[in-house]
Amino acid sequence: MTTETTEPDPFDAIVDAPFDSALSERYLVYALSTITARSLPDLRDGLKPVHRRLLWAMRQLKLNPNDAFKKSARVVGDVIGKYHPHGDQSVYDAMVRLAQDFSLRYPLVEGQGNFGNIDGDNAAAYRYTEARLTKTAIQLMAGLDEGTVNFIPTYNGEEEEPEIFPGLFPNLLANGSSGIAVGMATSIPSHNVHEIIDATLLLIDNPHAEHSALMEIFQGPDFPTGGVVVDSPAVISAAYETGKGAIRVRGRFSTGKDAEGNWEETGIEKLHGGQWQLVISEIPYMVGKSKLIEQVAQLIADKKLPILEDVRDESDEQIRIVFVPKSRNVDPELLKESLFKLTDLENRFSLNLNVLDDSRTPGVLSLRLLLLEWVKSQIDILVRRSQHRLAKIADRLELLEGYIIAYLNLDRIIEIIRTEDEPKPMMMAEFLLTDRQAEAILNMRLRSLRKLEEMELRRERDDLLAEKEELEKLLESPARQRTRLKRDLAALRKDYAEDTALGRRRTTIAEAAPTVEFSMDAMIEKAPVTVILSAKGWIRGASGHEALDKEFKYKEGDGPAFALHAQTTDKLLVACDNGRFYTLGCDKLPSARGFGEPIRTMVDIDAGAEIVGLLVYKPKAQLLLASTIGRGFAAEADELLAETRKGRGVMTTKPGVKLAVVREIPAEHDHVAVVGENRKLVIFSLEELPVLAKGQGVTLQRYRDGGLADATTLKLDEGLSWKMGGETGRTRTESDMRLWKVARGAAGRLPPTGFPRDNKF
Repeated sequence: MTTETTEPDPFDAIVDAPFDSALSERYLVYALSTITARSLPDLRDGLKPVHRRLLWAMRQLKLNPNDAFKKSARVVGDVIGKYHPHGDQSVYDAMVRLAQDFSLRYPLVEGQGNFGNIDGDNAAAYRYTEARLTKTAIQLMAGLDEGTVNFIPTYNGEEEEPEIFPGLFPNLLANGSSGIAVGMATSIPSHNVHEIIDATLLLIDNPHAEHSALMEIFQGPDFPTGGVVVDSPAVISAAYETGKGAIRVRGRFSTGKDAEGNWEETGIEKLHGGQWQLVISEIPYMVGKSKLIEQVAQLIADKKLPILEDVRDESDEQIRIVFVPKSRNVDPELLKESLFKLTDLENRFSLNLNVLDDSRTPGVLSLRLLLLEWVKSQIDILVRRSQHRLAKIADRLELLEGYIIAYLNLDRIIEIIRTEDEPKPMMMAEFLLTDRQAEAILNMRLRSLRKLEEMELRRERDDLLAEKEELEKLLESPARQRTRLKRDLAALRKDYAEDTALGRRRTTIAEAAPTVEFSMDAMIEKAPVTVILSAKGWIRGASGHEALDKEFKYKEGDGPAFALHAQTTDKLLVACDNGRFYTLGCDKLPSARGFGEPIRTMVDIDAGAEIVGLLVYKPKAQLLLASTIGRGFAAEADELLAETRKGRGVMTTKPGVKLAVVREIPAEHDHVAVVGENRKLVIFSLEELPVLAKGQGVTLQRYRDGGLADATTLKLDEGLSWKMGGETGRTRTESDMRLWKVARGAAGRLPPTGFPRDNKF
């Protein structure tokens, strides 16, 4: 009889669940994984899992500082195959960073080959480079074989890896860390080891020490690339007290170090003929040198830094970037401040002491809490190491006691071994030996039977008993544990003391002088320029003041619209018929060697808008604005400057209504003259014209048909002037204009005899 077995339907495993809850649960798992196993460092060893696995794999490969290098490909292969199932490039990039002395203050990997540079160039492929551990990495992993930490299964359960590294090296603060998780991030700068140890020693002696006492010892960041931290001590202290803040870092202007190793502080290098140049010897952390030079070169090309002539990279192993000023009369401090403001020579390093504690819980800690937690973890490691050593001593003492019994009864032991088929039980019964003792005696070599060996065993037993007594006292006394930790830290400090190459502070903490406020316009070299704007919106600037009635060249089908004299330090106000005003710097105008460039590439003028006015901005001046329906107002020139390409809306226009007149109001003028398309003229007092920042304005002249043709201002006592037609260029003046003077908003009357037929002033 056969029985039929039916395969389970895979659809039976489908579980109905609300989409939002299913999505949130899965995303929460991903978020927690990112936080606890990828992006945030562990407080105890300052490492993320990928870095820990890299160093562990290198230790397993016996890549010690005194051993030969091995190919990076071998290391990466072991890491991704045994411990870290991720992409090989991401693992190699992490390894490269551990070897870069401009990325890590205390490198954990020693590289051989091209491991990248401060210019931002990438490392060579891992098949070309080799690596081994540094002494610092060995110190960080010290104690792994002494039962100090737990070992956990790897991702596939075939291997084991340490949960953390137990070494005394304070890697979290020494090398810093950065990472972005889901909903949180960390950003910890590197610091000086001997300052970290000194602050830790203070807390061991006095766990209730105030934050201010810590900051007297702990100066602040010590970046791999040096530089100068220019924040005040109060700002730095506040950041470390809360665990969050930002620290301003600047490059170092210096011509080099003197014989005693001190930096020259001005960075000014004197040349012949009174000339000079500025030299940068250190750049801020995480700023690429080539990117920085490109930034400065772009500023020079865009004429945004006119007091700088050139930038040169003369670096070898030591950074040396040279800035050549436009002339020897340039203020060096102004040039420095300009470079700090406009480039990455000054940047802000975010401080966010967000780490995982011993329970794998993320949290932002103050410097004091972080050090206290680290001390707590090191005490725990010390206790575990002591307990592990006690267990080893107990095992060894058990064997030593057995050996000594064997020596005291050597003849009987030999007799039992020679005569008994099973000597082990006989020995255990006669001499009260344990199984391990009896087995060890049976495995002894004949050469160990000499008298000298017995003396050495007794000496070893006495030493172990003394060590055991000390360890038991250590485990029973928290005070002894703290004293032992202080002694170990003091020994470690010697390797990173102030007089060692690795321990000497690189970053200077020096509060900057108050920032020199300067205008970019003040750095523009003043020179005359003739501004030419064509009818189709092509603008250019010709050097010098050329005759405005000159025949300028235009593209085919184009012609003149505006031409005026200005200085390169001036700003231009561009008015469009939609009521918007735009601002252009005369120093940024294209050369007049060609036809110029379309003005719409410089400012965002609407496609259907036409330019109706081009004027040189004058501070505190007023402009007359009038629309085609005879409404207008006076506007302050200072209110018309636009900060962006999109310009500034000034006159509000409706469909069919356009801005028609934009004229400067001279200070001596006291009346407004308006003429309509119906050839009616009206003059009224300037006091009747309101000064507005934005709007439609008030009625200037009333019309039955048509609209406004032109408007201007005048001094009533001097009359109204207009240009005569023809080639003579004569100007006619009507001195008595009292017949046309009425209240604002009147219809007006026909203009004086001889007024232009186009109704333009």
